[in-house]
Amino acid sequence: MNRFKQAGLALFAAMSLNASFAQTKMNEKTVEVGGAAMYPSKNIVENAINSADHTTLVAAVKAAGLVETLQGKGPFTVFAPTNAAFEMLPAGTVETLLKPENKAKLTTVLTYHVVPGRVDSKELAKWIKKGNGKAELTTVAGGKLWASMEGKDIVIMDEMGGKAKVTIADVYQSNGVIHVTDHVSLPK
Repeated sequence: MNRFKQAGLALFAAMSLNASFAQTKMNEKTVEVGGAAMYPSKNIVENAINSADHTTLVAAVKAAGLVETLQGKGPFTVFAPTNAAFEMLPAGTVETLLKPENKAKLTTVLTYHVVPGRVDSKELAKWIKKGNGKAELTTVAGGKLWASMEGKDIVIMDEMGGKAKVTIADVYQSNGVIHVTDHVSLPK
């Protein structure tokens, strides 16, 4: 009888932990990206791997060896291009960048999409206003991005003159924030 009682208590404890975890997840304000909920309690990589719209980005992050970095403390602001954004690049570009011999170039392109700190859309809008319509951002790669407003949309301009619209802003992570973009930003 004592073993049954212990087994019942163990089962009850396990169910309570699962219910507690589920309740915590239910209480989080999530944003849906690529058909998956993005949890603020998870880090950038833990969330990104669940987005069906970011499989190319995740593959690139893995190939560049940046998984551990983007799982780190941060905080980071990531302008995350979708699969469709990568498909807009000239044919063969992604395949070429994913080759081991191009790891340094891939790393530069990816870290060009990352800004140190947690810069949400409200903060970015303040910077844009303070900069008379344009905010200059220094990326982890050392390059520059410029943020501005087009109507109600935040637009990111790269060093090559390309523009990426933020399509989903303020996807909060435990180690930063992601802004989904519709184009890949390219450094010089």
